[in-house]
Amino acid sequence: MRLPSTSRRRALALILGLVAGLPGIGPALAQGAAPERVRVASKIDTEGALLGNMIVLVLENLGIPVENRVSLGPTKIVRTALVSGEIDVYPEYTGNGAFFFDREADPVWKGAQSAYDTVKRLDAEANKLVWLDRAPANNTWLVAVRADAAKRANLKTMEDFAKAAGSMRLAASAEFVESAAALPSFEKAYGFTMPRDRIVVLPGGDTSVTMRAAAQGIGGVDSAMVYGTDGAIAALDLVVMTDTKGAQIVYEPAPVVRAAVLERHPAMGPALSRVFGSLDLRTLQELNAKIAVEGRPARDVAGAYLRDKGLLR
Repeated sequence: MRLPSTSRRRALALILGLVAGLPGIGPALAQGAAPERVRVASKIDTEGALLGNMIVLVLENLGIPVENRVSLGPTKIVRTALVSGEIDVYPEYTGNGAFFFDREADPVWKGAQSAYDTVKRLDAEANKLVWLDRAPANNTWLVAVRADAAKRANLKTMEDFAKAAGSMRLAASAEFVESAAALPSFEKAYGFTMPRDRIVVLPGGDTSVTMRAAAQGIGGVDSAMVYGTDGAIAALDLVVMTDTKGAQIVYEPAPVVRAAVLERHPAMGPALSRVFGSLDLRTLQELNAKIAVEGRPARDVAGAYLRDKGLLR
């Protein structure tokens, strides 16, 4: 016999109430019975997309349900989302701890190990965030010189560049020129002053633009502001000046995850640490180039690398 609609609703409510009272069933119903997904994000740039997709692929490979939010936005948006619990994990750079915790003047950030140890401790104490193992690749501000110009003047290090600064023409962003942590830090460490009339200030902070200007000699430019792991460095035949005195803050990428999520999925810790531990400077430059120069999708590049290294089963 078919029950009237009101009676059917009451019967259904009674059945659901009884089932929800069974051990472990109530919480599953409350969560829609689907496993809780780990929300993976990244910054909205080439390397962010690469590293974010690596995290997604590794978690999927472990059988962990994932919500893909790669290329979510700039640092402030992604960091705020992690701290507030809106996302669960994303790749961040050790040196940004200097700004997250208002400690820019602390020399601790100019050492790879000390920067990592410090941000790891501060984030654990303040935000219950865990920094997994970092990649041995410093994506900091650097200066690169067009190969022919570097060879002609025998320029290999920032000490060499400092001696030749008066005859060089540098393409850079306003931030690189004005921020105490960037060009002024180089000038202080190496005892030189880059003539401001020898600097071509380009809008924004896009290093692909500054590198192209140096590579093509636009407006007489022969050197450029770059980031250490920029994919186009080798493709554009530029030579990075080695920062022998450690003038710059160290920015090594590492997955940062909410402690509660890591406790729920402990296997993600060692799996992601193996991946990031394999990413040295040259490797990241090459992988970034496949995306930025060759135009390949970030997920495809990430997947091919992980499979080639035996990091996906």
